[in-house]
Amino acid sequence: MNYVTSFPNYITLFKLKHSILVTINLRIIAMKNKLILAASVLTVCTISLAFTINQQTKPWSVPEKNAKMANPVKSNGESISAGKALWNEHCSSCHGKKGLGDGSKAAQLKTQPQDLSTRALQSQSDGSLYYKISEGRDDMPSFKKKIPDPEDMWSIVNYIRTLKK
Repeated sequence: MNYVTSFPNYITLFKLKHSILVTINLRIIAMKNKLILAASVLTVCTISLAFTINQQTKPWSVPEKNAKMANPVKSNGESISAGKALWNEHCSSCHGKKGLGDGSKAAQLKTQPQDLSTRALQSQSDGSLYYKISEGRDDMPSFKKKIPDPEDMWSIVNYIRTLKK
């Protein structure tokens, strides 16, 4: 065997082996980076979903005395018309024209505005709805100063009753 002529073959084999190892290492690094990226995205999505679910399921408790308040404004055409006008001015931008929580500003809020047409909301007392409009919570502002006349707020409650499915 001629060692001088076979030496370049060793060099070629070494270069080939080195090239293969480098390619394998680069692929392993790329795969690790993809796994890290995927795990990071999954973690962020899970945390976001958990936060959203927590925000949407947080109960809104109303003091018993407020929940038991009776609506002193009779639900009639005049009251509902007044409530609708106030609704369009103060509420529809978040809750939507039909109270579905799909108003033009809804997407900008941290919490999704509640769908006011649902059985769960419609089963709440007038006093509870009045309290929530008056006091507000989180993204829902208090309307005590914007709508200072209690009869106007009660008219909004009467209008909300017309939104049921």
